[in-house]
Amino acid sequence: MEKLNIGLLAHVDAGKTTLTEQLCFQAGALRKAGSVDEGTAQSDFLSVERQRGISVRASTLILETKSAEIHLIDTPGHVDFAAEVERALSVLDAAVLIISSAEGIQAQTELLYEALCAQQIPVLFFLNKLDRVGSDAKGVIEEIARKWNPRLLPLCRWEGEGERGCTVSPRSPLEEQLLETLALADDHLLESYLSGEKLPEERLWESLRRQTAQGILHPLLAGSAMLGEGIRELLACLEKAVSPRARQQALGGVVYQITHDRTAGKVAHVRLFGGQLRTRDILPCSSNRQEQKITQLRRYHGGRFQDVQQIGPGDVAGLCGIDGIRVGDIIGELPARQGVPLSAPLLKTQVLPGPKADMHELICALTELSEEDPGLRIDYLPGEEELDLSFTGPVQLEILSALAAERYGLPLSFSPPGVIYKETPSRAGNGREAYTMPKPCWAIIELAIEPLPRGSGFQFFSTVPNDQIFYRYQNHIREELPRALQQGLFNWEVIDLKVTLCGGSHHTVHTHPLDFFLATPMALMDALKNTGTTLLEPVQQLRIAAPEHCAGRILGDMVEMRGEYDSPLIRDGRFFLDARVPVASSLDYPVRLAALSSGQAVLSTRFDSYQPCPPGAGKAARRYGVNPLDREKWILSHRSATQG
Repeated sequence: MEKLNIGLLAHVDAGKTTLTEQLCFQAGALRKAGSVDEGTAQSDFLSVERQRGISVRASTLILETKSAEIHLIDTPGHVDFAAEVERALSVLDAAVLIISSAEGIQAQTELLYEALCAQQIPVLFFLNKLDRVGSDAKGVIEEIARKWNPRLLPLCRWEGEGERGCTVSPRSPLEEQLLETLALADDHLLESYLSGEKLPEERLWESLRRQTAQGILHPLLAGSAMLGEGIRELLACLEKAVSPRARQQALGGVVYQITHDRTAGKVAHVRLFGGQLRTRDILPCSSNRQEQKITQLRRYHGGRFQDVQQIGPGDVAGLCGIDGIRVGDIIGELPARQGVPLSAPLLKTQVLPGPKADMHELICALTELSEEDPGLRIDYLPGEEELDLSFTGPVQLEILSALAAERYGLPLSFSPPGVIYKETPSRAGNGREAYTMPKPCWAIIELAIEPLPRGSGFQFFSTVPNDQIFYRYQNHIREELPRALQQGLFNWEVIDLKVTLCGGSHHTVHTHPLDFFLATPMALMDALKNTGTTLLEPVQQLRIAAPEHCAGRILGDMVEMRGEYDSPLIRDGRFFLDARVPVASSLDYPVRLAALSSGQAVLSTRFDSYQPCPPGAGKAARRYGVNPLDREKWILSHRSATQG
């Protein structure tokens, strides 16, 4: 029996979790489909998910058809938890992209489709909410074609759209229109079709299976998850039109999620692509240098699990007993698969513990929670007893606070959030550091810095031979530079630059193994002082749908927020606008827009890019620790630390 890992992805409130419940129910994996509104959904098993009616963690449910064991991975739809979706993409054989036929393509939908295409994950479309008043499936199909131009194969038909009595029925690939669509991208099938040969239906499904795997065709289905319509058609398509990713002989898997259990501790959720893992196996893991033994293997179904003794290719399971494991770790050997970032922490706040809070306990709790949510980053500043939190959005903070109180009994509050800016070199330039006193020490470094286009990241090169600076010392420079780039002239992270080690020297007698670690930040800051840095601010894309009478006020808001926008569209009494707006000027805009439209506007957002701040905008951050430009203090503090 084939094992398929299918991701269910959607913009928030498109009905993804309800669809998951119906798929499991109609396949016989559940006696009754759960309800998001009633808090009984199997895939939303955290109490905070059931209380708030949104998914915040990816969860796996298992169902069986006649020929396949399907692992459904229900992912969060809210943009604040997009990092959870990003990790889940690495384990999928295919994805069902769910679009509300009433709301159409939304900002997060676009981002998800682009990420799926970039990672070459086969995509099936499911148009949900056919029963809703205002449903326009035909219009959504036209919008899909206009935006992405995919080749769609509609495998069902529907009647009674926009009514509670809507119905869905399957279409056979033997139908003339579907057969022609299949044949146009399959030369052997086309030849048989043109010669008048009678084609068995199974051959057409095989062609569709191959074309879906190659991204040539996208099966399209529709229905109402709330009413259970179109579910059997989707199940049949998953069974007949989706192939598992190629297996490999050697052991290979990826960790896509971390959770914590009261009895087992850390649980690493893994998908295997090859080989087998058994209980008590020593785990070969990319980040785990110490050998650790698997104490338990679990197959999860929502919040429940079953102990198993071994897992093989295609399986997803939870591994217990591996303390040092992290999200993204590779188990064994696995070909690299380029990830696509779906979100970035754009905001920063200070955690304000209660008066009797134990800082060590708080750090441990938040570290565990940040392991579970890759969109969170915890920074503890021991000298100032300060705990900073980088995060994606306000809902994420609300969930974090609820989980901390529920799981650890820790009440949390936060300072008003601020925007995370970045820096980039303003021009090319050089920097130098000669760390030769007080003896014994010797590390001379010359760096050349060049700015790179947005999104290029950090690049390091060296033109220095081994006899001038030993390669092991050059590796120290390479290793230290990313840490040193965390705080630039404005004390923000420095991005999009090329650093070339172009000169310097070591001393065979006086150089200490740690000298180049100490000298690298001083050389880097000297170079940045010469190049200057430009402050960058995060910009997000907004998509707004609002009553037509709100148009003037919304356009005025865009100008006030320094936004850039395309020509607005007015249709059927509704105003539609796509815009790019700095995060700093739009932090409270969801609340303002809701008040302006009396709650009738729909706003969706996605991160766009970092762009240069205009003069007077943005601000410097507080410097943490000693500034390498204060050379004497920097050397003193680091020598004191290394010498005890």
